[in-house]
Amino acid sequence: MKKYGRTYHLPSSPGVMSDDKILKDSAALASAAEVVFTEKMDGENTTILQNGCHARSPDSGYHPSRDWMKAFAAGVSPCLAEDERIVGEYLFAQHSVSYDSLPSYFLGFAWIVDGVTQSWDATLGRFAELGITPVPVLHRGLFTPTSVEAVLNKLDLNKQEGFVVRTTVSFQETDMATHMAKYVRADHVQSDTHWMHGEVIKNRLVKG
Repeated sequence: MKKYGRTYHLPSSPGVMSDDKILKDSAALASAAEVVFTEKMDGENTTILQNGCHARSPDSGYHPSRDWMKAFAAGVSPCLAEDERIVGEYLFAQHSVSYDSLPSYFLGFAWIVDGVTQSWDATLGRFAELGITPVPVLHRGLFTPTSVEAVLNKLDLNKQEGFVVRTTVSFQETDMATHMAKYVRADHVQSDTHWMHGEVIKNRLVKG
């Protein structure tokens, strides 16, 4: 088991907390031929691998909200190679954002093979093979102040957490700190009680 790396905040991200890290060099994003902006979903970072799944911390214990995720991963894990990991956001339990029309409780955003985060297009192809729904795409293009502003104009930060931006080409997992970043709304956490310690309130799937 391997813990998924930390995504640094863009300098303009208003939701930086005391233990967060801020991107100091955006050269890899700014010089990229193409980046993809995806919606930052408010859930639990979860990894699926050949022998099951785990939350961002591999030693995380049992929680009743994770039963759905374990059952879902049981259908994916046998299809994965030993060096292959699928990472995404698990959205069964409501955190600070409430969702009422999710396509799935697990939305993928990374496919990692032998320490390499695969290209976005290859990732989408692998997700299609495995029956995994990707996080919503907000924009593809260059990483510029104009594109960042355009993406923010598409978001309702009263109902959405923010966005994640990454290069569309593959990169070493150790280069996460330079090849991707996030923007999180101000005052994102709006409860004094951690979601794991209160009543589990389920997000809702799209009807139909």
